[in-house]
Amino acid sequence: MADTKKQEKDFTAEVDALIPEAKSLAESGKLEESIDKLLVLEKQTRNASDLPSTTRLVKEISQLAYDSRNYPLLNHNIQLLSKKHGQLKAAIQGLVELVMGWLQEIKEQDGIERWLELIETLRTVTEGKIFLETPRARVTLLLAHHHESLANSPTPTSPAPKDSKQTASDLLSELQVETYSSMERREKTEFILEQMRLLIMVAREKDAEKGKEGQTNAIGGGEADWVKVRVAGRKINETFLTQKENEDLKLKYYDMMIQYALQRSGYLDATKYFYKVWETPSIKAETTGRGREALEHIVYYIVLAPHDNEQSDMLHRLFKDPALQKLELHYALVKCFTTPELMRWPGIETIYGPHLRATSVFSSDKLWEDLHTRVIEHNIRIVAQYYTRITLARLTDLLDLTPRETEETLSRLVVSKSVWARVDRPAGIINFRQARTAEDVMNDWSSDMSKLLGLIEKTWMGVNAAQAAQARVKA
Repeated sequence: MADTKKQEKDFTAEVDALIPEAKSLAESGKLEESIDKLLVLEKQTRNASDLPSTTRLVKEISQLAYDSRNYPLLNHNIQLLSKKHGQLKAAIQGLVELVMGWLQEIKEQDGIERWLELIETLRTVTEGKIFLETPRARVTLLLAHHHESLANSPTPTSPAPKDSKQTASDLLSELQVETYSSMERREKTEFILEQMRLLIMVAREKDAEKGKEGQTNAIGGGEADWVKVRVAGRKINETFLTQKENEDLKLKYYDMMIQYALQRSGYLDATKYFYKVWETPSIKAETTGRGREALEHIVYYIVLAPHDNEQSDMLHRLFKDPALQKLELHYALVKCFTTPELMRWPGIETIYGPHLRATSVFSSDKLWEDLHTRVIEHNIRIVAQYYTRITLARLTDLLDLTPRETEETLSRLVVSKSVWARVDRPAGIINFRQARTAEDVMNDWSSDMSKLLGLIEKTWMGVNAAQAAQARVKA
């Protein structure tokens, strides 16, 4: 197929004369005869590279079959015309666009079976053709939505809902729309977001099945689909989402990325995504609506995130944000984590528990326990700042834990290198200061001696200056 050949003859007059004649034959019941006449002239216009005439003829052939509601003939001619030797690309594009315009009407008037037949015909015609990649993607999206609807409203003859959802996801996932040069950027983004949405739907169903089977530690479930969600998310340009006209896409994208992050207990990533949502002008303007909700979730997930340099930096920047001061309870909670003081868990539970447990976040026992863990870890870091050595019994009392829980938490922080500690179990003593080498001691001594000699020299120069001044006065 090529459009580079120069047009050899103009068949406009012949086409103008033949089309009314073909319509008359079709109306009189001689549909196949009328189409045969058009096919004969179509071959001539195609060989002469007369694009306008060829496009008119292929469209008219399909239109006659469609007007007669002869769908087997329509599907046959669509495939026949697309496979003709030397068929012009623009003519096939025009034909596919025309047929796609009939899909909704066929679905409503002639039933889902005829609609599916035509969908499959279009997918067959467009397969492997780069110049038809965008129409193929659009048709595939319609088919994917059809399978999703079967999952939501199954019929006696439809597959199991799980299989319908998997089919819908697989259909869209096979499209690499990010490489389509003929598709607009916004439409590409919409397709990728739809891929992510279906992948998340399938992954959640697989995870639910895995949980029912009691295989909580088994490899499987929706893990593979969650990985695909992350891969698809990387195909979206976040800079493009910052444009005002793409705000709806931005909110959809970050909503799904938040779901991905929380599925993997990535609280810091969830905080970053909520930050992106909160920074959206329309969201930030809603101080009592979505803006407040986003800011509250930022607080929840930043305090749930394990401590590291990035988490600490975000936590302190959030604490200084004027918007947070309007939320008194949340401001006080963040202040507890930024102040180098111990937080007793019973007090935190009494002050913040009734409100936090009523939220959608901390209604989960797992997340509530994670908050308890973060409070304990904070307390251990504070103890490490103020104590060189402490007994295990005293640390256990400060943390409101059992000795076993204290050791487990401390060991986890030591492994993650959040604190340095050594436990002398027979003596029941924890050492928070690393033993200094002879080299470290000598370096400190050398530094102290340098400071001392500097002070002596400065003092000596001051004494000499005073003596010289007194000598001048006496003279």
